[in-house]
Amino acid sequence: MTIINGKAIAAKIEADVKARVAKLKKKGKKVRLDVILVGENRASETYVHRKQEAALRVGIDFHLHTLPVDITKNTLIKKIKSAQKGSSGLLIQLPLPEELYTPEILNSIDPDIDVDCLTHENLGRLVTQDGFITPPTPAAALEVLRDLKVNLSGKNITIIGMGALVGKPLAIMMVNEGASVTTCNSRTANIKEKCLGADVIITGVGKKDILRGDMVKPGAIVIDTGFVFENGKLMGDVNFDEVKNVADFITPTPGGVGPITVARLLLNTVICAERKL
Repeated sequence: MTIINGKAIAAKIEADVKARVAKLKKKGKKVRLDVILVGENRASETYVHRKQEAALRVGIDFHLHTLPVDITKNTLIKKIKSAQKGSSGLLIQLPLPEELYTPEILNSIDPDIDVDCLTHENLGRLVTQDGFITPPTPAAALEVLRDLKVNLSGKNITIIGMGALVGKPLAIMMVNEGASVTTCNSRTANIKEKCLGADVIITGVGKKDILRGDMVKPGAIVIDTGFVFENGKLMGDVNFDEVKNVADFITPTPGGVGPITVARLLLNTVICAERKL
């Protein structure tokens, strides 16, 4: 069994981003990432801080826009439009307060700087395979498989969790790679059986112990993109202690997919900046 070192994979991506940012700066072009944070959420604040640290490491300017939890939808959209001016990449830190979490909010972002790839236009480009960026977390899962030199063509992939951030776009991206994809949601029967038939299992639920050791066939690759805070501790979807005894490769939480996701976000930002030229 090998524990996948997400930090090492992320470092390679960051090195590439840093070099590309430096080239843009020589041409007089600054690269700026804007993040909009609504309300107070400890987990969200933690993730934003990590994005800020990583952005500064590679030379990307970082602007955080902190907004009150009781902001109205129309005011939030105006703030988004204002923050976009001069930005290379912009994202809204999710989750938003429930009443604000609407497609209208996400689609108010200019698709050309939508570095989370959540606008209808950029999600549609995943299907037509003519996009210029990909969603950071699904891209991070694929980055792990590329690092392991896995040829996905014909591989059986099971994805647990079909949310808009990870599961749905990841399924499309895996199909585009030629994989045979099985998806599982909260109403799926026989999830264990579907996992036992998988060469690669990817979780994106945000629920502790959604994947146990008896659900994984020997030699499988397990990628955990979920996260949950319990008693102040960050954990993933996978029961790591059980699954590590069965799988050939497994990502830990923390230190697995998380750093790669941030690195892919920075890569999206510099790609958007390059396209503006």
